[in-house]
Amino acid sequence: MSGHFRRSGDRRPEPHGVKGIILAGGSGTRLYPATLSISKQLLPVFDKPMIYYPLSVLMLAGIRDILIISTPRDLPMFEALLGTGAAFGINLSYAVQAEPAGLAQAFLIGEEFLAGGPAALILGDNIFHGDAMGAKGHMAATAAAAGGATVFAYQVEDPERYGVVSFDPETARATSIVEKPEKPASRWAVTGLYFFDSDVTAIAHALKPSARGELEITDVIRAYLDRGDLTVNRLGRGYAWLDTGTHDSLHEAGAFVRTIEHRQGIKIACPEEIAFDLGYLSADAMLDRAATMGKTGYADYLRRCVQDAA
Repeated sequence: MSGHFRRSGDRRPEPHGVKGIILAGGSGTRLYPATLSISKQLLPVFDKPMIYYPLSVLMLAGIRDILIISTPRDLPMFEALLGTGAAFGINLSYAVQAEPAGLAQAFLIGEEFLAGGPAALILGDNIFHGDAMGAKGHMAATAAAAGGATVFAYQVEDPERYGVVSFDPETARATSIVEKPEKPASRWAVTGLYFFDSDVTAIAHALKPSARGELEITDVIRAYLDRGDLTVNRLGRGYAWLDTGTHDSLHEAGAFVRTIEHRQGIKIACPEEIAFDLGYLSADAMLDRAATMGKTGYADYLRRCVQDAA
């Protein structure tokens, strides 16, 4: 997933003090009836729950303190699935989003958790894949700890559905960000992965709701753009950013993961493997975790990770 760490090379990243937030709220109405009684972020994307994918992105970026925000109905199910995070060598906290009021609301809900520090926010239904994605995430987190913001952009066929970023042709620096423009100035869409410095909570507090009554993440990004502290990292060839908001896109994401895993024999977004590679879990802890997975291919894979490292 997002930069599969090789046991012979990359090991535990240097600490940067950035905490992570996974926003896994919403009602998932576009996936009805599948989401009438369960969060879409708990639905499977091929062989694992959807939330494993954004969780893995944050872990690969070297983030170990993570807050999961969801609805009052769904939050207990996330806690039952993920627990304290000990199974992955990380620390998980949980918070309720009573009513969705924009992505930037996550920083207000997570204010106490962030404690005035830098933050990474990822949407619970976003899937990223690319060999260097982990390194890119860690670099963005390190930069956020030092000051400023980093977001990731990806070329899409339908940019009018997203926040669109334009670039200066000479300097390649971002010049504007427009939310769902009628006439997009580029095909570069801002993805659901954001890294912000310690000013982000104050910026979120100063926001006014948009015309649709939400605290827009685009306005947070624009605040950093206006002060010259924004880096836009363009994900080009060799990267995948997958949407899971409709039945078709959810199926396509599962097919993508299945194809890669079957072809290469490695899993995308296996948090236990990432934790093991980064030194967060011991071999014994991996084997204990495998034992809880029963007679499954996932359990066999965890055992194989230990055997390959021996």
